Amino acid sequence: MWIALVITHGLSAFLLLGAITHQVVSVWAPVRARAGNFVARFRAVGSANYVNAIIVLYIATMILGAILYTNYRITARLTLEQGRYWKSFGAFELKEHLIAIGLATLPAYWYFWQPSQDAEHARTRSMLTTLLAFVIWWGFLTGHVVNNIRGLGT
Repeated sequence: MWIALVITHGLSAFLLLGAITHQVVSVWAPVRARAGNFVARFRAVGSANYVNAIIVLYIATMILGAILYTNYRITARLTLEQGRYWKSFGAFELKEHLIAIGLATLPAYWYFWQPSQDAEHARTRSMLTTLLAFVIWWGFLTGHVVNNIRGLGT
């Protein structure tokens, strides 16, 4: 069961990572002309279309991570401590705090991405999107490294 949860959590995190990456690139490097090549098409996505998907995926991924956290505390964390993987241990502890900050940011993120907020709050949208992208990338990479040190399912 734990392996299935880890895989589901990882796939959910991967979808979230793709959505936030598309959005942050489209916010910081919007396409001004017709999208011709791959990079231009990557940047040309409708960034407002990702907001609800990002929020739902963030919450779903966080809930799956919270379920897996019990097993992590019992097995993987002990391995990190005994193996003296202090940097990985600390990075995962920081991940927990960043994920909570990201969760607290979601209502503001949703509010500033509403169509009525388009012109006047573009900078705020960019900053909130960048903050969430940092949190999500940190969480994904840290979780991947810690899982590779000692898998949760074993």
